[in-house]
Amino acid sequence: MSQAELGRGPGNDPKDMAAILNDLQNDGRVIRAPDAGDRRKNAISLSPSGERRPLQTEKLGRGANEELTAALTPAERTRLLALLARMLEQPEPCASTGPDGEQRAGLPSSQLAQGA
Repeated sequence: MSQAELGRGPGNDPKDMAAILNDLQNDGRVIRAPDAGDRRKNAISLSPSGERRPLQTEKLGRGANEELTAALTPAERTRLLALLARMLEQPEPCASTGPDGEQRAGLPSSQLAQGA
């Protein structure tokens, strides 16, 4: 992927992308090289260390989840995960529209109807 494509991604500020990539490159997570198809562009790829990072992060996440849910039974853990997944299925789980049509984050529709 090119640096320009990364910079045009949703939620990315192209001006910030160079700084982010510099940090990732300095940490050995990405490789930045001239694009073979267009030498004016930088091609960005994961380094071997960058490819291992998601696996390391997943392992750490599993450990943290085990620690956080240690007081729960296996059935309670399963239920908790099912409820969290259901919450994430919402198109915008933390935003509601108020009576004036304005987006209001974090308020259930019942509170919006009461003018909260």
